[in-house]
Amino acid sequence: MSAELQLCLNCGNSYNRCMAVFDDKQEELEHYETMMGVPRGRLAVTMDTITDAMALVGQHGVYCQSQRWPGKPVMDIRIIMKSLTDAKELIQSVMEELKKD
Repeated sequence: MSAELQLCLNCGNSYNRCMAVFDDKQEELEHYETMMGVPRGRLAVTMDTITDAMALVGQHGVYCQSQRWPGKPVMDIRIIMKSLTDAKELIQSVMEELKKD
């Protein structure tokens, strides 16, 4: 059964529509889904969300400096930034694949 047809056990709505992100990002989703189609539009909003998270982590990294390597963020901040960067690259590759179709 596809994700669109699955029902949420809590509210009875379709599974995707039960998630708060669809309410929080409704305007952005509508904008990008109209411009790019549903899959690529949702990925675009995901990219924006990850970019926002990266900015916040980067700001935190300014205040949490490594004692071993002055001027660099602590290790956990660097690991989080690497993971977010990797996630963005993967999403970009999916968007490019979808664009070909």
